Amino acid sequence: MTTDSDYQNNPLHGISLKQLLSEIVNHYGYEILYAYLNINCFKDNPSIDASIKFLKKTDWAREKVEAFYLYQFKSLPRASAEQFELPPRDRIVPPEQQPGPPAELSLEDAERLREKRARKAAAHDRDGGRKGDRRGPSNPAAGQHSGPRTTPRASPPAADDSDPWAKWRK
Repeated sequence: MTTDSDYQNNPLHGISLKQLLSEIVNHYGYEILYAYLNINCFKDNPSIDASIKFLKKTDWAREKVEAFYLYQFKSLPRASAEQFELPPRDRIVPPEQQPGPPAELSLEDAERLREKRARKAAAHDRDGGRKGDRRGPSNPAAGQHSGPRTTPRASPPAADDSDPWAKWRK
């Protein structure tokens, strides 16, 4: 069981969303934040108040910004797999990990990162989203199946009295 003292080393402890956002916007600006995080509130209506309004309503975006704050702005090492499953505010940062200076980020680096993510997404789509399963063209010996899985299509239901939309479809 954890206590409040475990969270004292987390740079998010006791910091408001407005303060967090103000710090990273003042340091990086909205253009860099949009390039790295790909959240439209940093592109379409770049203001602290509008961004806070959106981030308070959207958990995934707020967690993405908080993780950016921890690992880019505060330069903490990446969280363990166990800690990574938790929202950034609930993560326990080991006492030996202290925040460092903000990472130097550029739009060119953001573009390279975006291209890398696109390649990973394409590979994920190509592999059918099988994580850790190396079936497919690269390693067919890993399983009997070497191509995309297909299921036979069922024929459309016959138009009868049990289908209330049958007459409308004609």
